[in-house]
Amino acid sequence: MKKRILAILMVMAMSTALVACGGNQKSAGGDGEKADSNNEQSAEGGDLAVNVILKTTASEYWGYVVAGCENYGKDHPEVKVNVQGASSETAYDEQLNIIETNLASGEYDGFVIAPLQADMVVKQIAGEKKPIIAVDTAIDAPEVLSFVGTGNETAAYEGGKAAVEMAKEAGWEELKAISISGVEGDSTATARLTGYEKGVTEAGGEFLKDEIQYADAVADKAYASMEAVMQNHPEGIAMIVCNNDDMAIAAARAAAGNKAYEKTIFVGFDGIQSACEAILSGEETMSIAQNAYEMGYKAVEICVEAINGGKVDEFIDSGSAIVNKDNAQEQLDTLKSYLGQ
Repeated sequence: MKKRILAILMVMAMSTALVACGGNQKSAGGDGEKADSNNEQSAEGGDLAVNVILKTTASEYWGYVVAGCENYGKDHPEVKVNVQGASSETAYDEQLNIIETNLASGEYDGFVIAPLQADMVVKQIAGEKKPIIAVDTAIDAPEVLSFVGTGNETAAYEGGKAAVEMAKEAGWEELKAISISGVEGDSTATARLTGYEKGVTEAGGEFLKDEIQYADAVADKAYASMEAVMQNHPEGIAMIVCNNDDMAIAAARAAAGNKAYEKTIFVGFDGIQSACEAILSGEETMSIAQNAYEMGYKAVEICVEAINGGKVDEFIDSGSAIVNKDNAQEQLDTLKSYLGQ
């Protein structure tokens, strides 16, 4: 009888010790309530899944956006981030098919979309209940909770002011600026034109609005546009402000060897690696750098906040910066680090 009582007491003691041990493990893991909440979430459906659909993944600029999106997932392993994109920025139907398929799949808790054709995407997402965040390019639809991207007008405004100051330092007396722009009527191109005009004018320059050259955002057309500018202005122009870096580099190459344009300030937009290299080599003068990495990272972050019921701002500026010879190498090193180079 004594042996049976002793055995019962030993079992009770061991049970108490196990309960105490379990309590200590919970405390060591952090907030007990938070741990219980995570376990409950896992039991109800597992990790969150965010689908990112970009214009393309086949370019340097979009590579930085991809890196930002994917690194959010690495920093937050509880969130699965799936990044996709069309094969090019003219593969409109391909992107629309990706969006249609993924919206209908039921695999994702929220979406981040950079539309190639925003008006068509508006029709595709009509009535969608899961959170949608626009990145890089806005989508005018009630289903879109937030737009994460560059404040194009503000960024170009700062670039225009900086260009005038550089033109003054280069010795120009007539501070005239001509823009080689993107697609006429495109919202991004229009915002940049508006910003350039405001910045140049405010800093004391003259923006030749009637002489805007539309080059569809491609280098070969920008080269031809620059040839037309030189024909119309053999005396030279102080500033050539462009819609992207490819056009600025092409314009500078078209003007190479023309003495009247030796001190012209060639301004690009994006701040990509080729721009940094062109600035360091003396071709392009300056670039307005978008923070594409931060754009991608922030877009996924905001999507997760919305999925979790948080209130998000309608517009989040991912930032911009002026790149010139003083900081081009630093910008180049940073960009390479994003891509693991």
